[in-house]
Amino acid sequence: MNENITKRNELLAQKTINGLKSRNMEGYYAASKEEALKIALGLIPEGSSVTMGGGMSVHEIGLSEALKNGNYNFIDRDAYEDKRKAMLLAYDADFFLSSANAMTDDGILVNVDGNSNRVSAICQGPKKVIFIVGMNKVCSDLDAAMKRARNVAAPINAQRFGLDTPCSKTGKCFDCKSPDTICCQILITRFSRHEGRISVILVNDELGF
Repeated sequence: MNENITKRNELLAQKTINGLKSRNMEGYYAASKEEALKIALGLIPEGSSVTMGGGMSVHEIGLSEALKNGNYNFIDRDAYEDKRKAMLLAYDADFFLSSANAMTDDGILVNVDGNSNRVSAICQGPKKVIFIVGMNKVCSDLDAAMKRARNVAAPINAQRFGLDTPCSKTGKCFDCKSPDTICCQILITRFSRHEGRISVILVNDELGF
């Protein structure tokens, strides 16, 4: 990555980490995908039960593959014929992995969900939640983060899943009530009641959507 961009990301990440700390959450900065993977595995003891939502960023740093091949109880919902059963197992897991659709530079996380299994697990259930977030998702304020989640992440994900929504055709949110909408639940995580439950690894790279 360009040296100037990296320097900017380092400074912005430090501000965001301080913001997370003020909200009872832990923040880490990784200069590369490889470093992000190392940090994540350092947070997850061997033998832990681990599951995840549909976060592309988790796959992109190689974390899901490392957990599948390592000494972990990785609950891979893609391997379950009964998807609901796999989703319910998440609530009793030691760790839940996710990305964020957007976040603010003072530590507020924004996530939009269709089935809502991801946002519900972020809120309650798993003992720990680890977010993998590319610096491309860090926004200046909550309004900008909401706009990013609705007008960048949601249209791309709707297209990825082949959904028949206005945003999948135009690339822009229409605040629709389409049967296919993936904007069913919007979660704003501004504080963690339980200290250390939520960790965010900020990655000096463009990850996810």
